[in-house]
Amino acid sequence: MPLSLRLSIADTLTLGNATCGFMAVYFTTTGILIPHLQGSQETGMARHSAATAVILMLCAAVFDLFDGLVARKLRSSPMGAELDNLSDLISFGLAPAYFVLVYGMVADDAHQRVAAVGAIVVLLAVVLRLARFSCVTVKDGTFQGMPSPFGALTVVSIVLLELPFVATLLAIIGTAWLMVSRVEYPKPRGRLAVAMLSWIVLSMGLLAAWAFDAPSGQLLLQTGCALQLVMGAVIPLFATARRVNNFRDNRREARAAGHPAAVTLPA
Repeated sequence: MPLSLRLSIADTLTLGNATCGFMAVYFTTTGILIPHLQGSQETGMARHSAATAVILMLCAAVFDLFDGLVARKLRSSPMGAELDNLSDLISFGLAPAYFVLVYGMVADDAHQRVAAVGAIVVLLAVVLRLARFSCVTVKDGTFQGMPSPFGALTVVSIVLLELPFVATLLAIIGTAWLMVSRVEYPKPRGRLAVAMLSWIVLSMGLLAAWAFDAPSGQLLLQTGCALQLVMGAVIPLFATARRVNNFRDNRREARAAGHPAAVTLPA
């Protein structure tokens, strides 16, 4: 095959990402939506399917983490960047947006059309974020805006918390805004990558405990979802504090150098 059409190991991991995203949509449809439309009152199957769908999104995040690491260590094909964006769109755009849409159809206090708007906002936020990532250069070691895997997991955590509908919708829209914002997020490398992987494995365990109705499984799941939301809120605060500190340092340096001209905030 031509070199431009050969798949590398990293590309294979990327395709695993896309497969997990598609299967998450499949389990959300067959295990939650279809039984609801058929009038099924079985909540256990819906719980198992919801947990399976979210675990698959977590697996997609693992594939997304490792395909970048493998590509840096070995190599990626000329299609690598395009495959990565397309796979991320499925796993972290379509899958969580569809999860929100189905939530709007099955939850007792939800409004289907309003939830559909929230799902569209999530999907478009990921589309815009991935498009910007392809054409905007940022400083090494950072992302501009909440990374789409982190955003997708935050969105499904909001749904699983079972907050009132209005609070759920506002939190989802806030997460979508963070994905297209200019807030800086660190790239998962080194210890941060290990911490992220450990958090994903822990989240899978919490979902499994909830799915099999383990003692305190509901409480454990809600605690994990709440921690995901806290991390999504705290990281931007740290980034903002760093920008403010940099601004103050620049002003002090300018005054010390005898240039009291206004200093703009860094992008």
